[in-house]
Amino acid sequence: MTIARDSFPNLTPEDYLIWEAQQPDKHEYINGQIYAMGGGTKNRSLIAVRLLTALANHLGNGPCEVGNSDLRVKIADLPHYTYPDISVTCDRRDQTTTQYIRYPCLIVGVLSPTTEAYDRGGKFRLYRQNPMLVDYLLVSSTQLEIDLYHKNEAGNWLIFNYQAGDIVELKSVGLSFPVEQIYRGLNLLQDPDLMS
Repeated sequence: MTIARDSFPNLTPEDYLIWEAQQPDKHEYINGQIYAMGGGTKNRSLIAVRLLTALANHLGNGPCEVGNSDLRVKIADLPHYTYPDISVTCDRRDQTTTQYIRYPCLIVGVLSPTTEAYDRGGKFRLYRQNPMLVDYLLVSSTQLEIDLYHKNEAGNWLIFNYQAGDIVELKSVGLSFPVEQIYRGLNLLQDPDLMS
């Protein structure tokens, strides 16, 4: 996410949805402010595609729906809308919506140095307000490392750090995979994010 610009109009949440549908680029809507979404790197794209494919193949024709970065997520009952890299909903209430989902059980963010602090802090605070969210997966695009924020049955958030040789376990969707599966063939040392 980039900084909100003064050139964006002041909109109500309802007007934002109408305005956003007419824009060539994506924008998030947080606390009444509009934020332009920035582009990504090759590594970020490849990682997101691999995770999306693994999730879609695992979930098959079941009741869950997997969305890419074009699927907007509404934050609980608040007037906030974001575009995570990947989201999964298994809630029937989301099957009838057309502009966004409200009840994701899994949200995935592929990190870059410019978004990592916000993804771990402010954005996670927003996402935690979604009542059905169980797993928030943050995947580094510059090193072989994945962090999972998992809400246990008591409602407490636990953090799991996965590195080479580890198996990531997403209890929200019943999927496990080796960390290396997501990073295969990537040249992390030449990621442009490392050069900046």
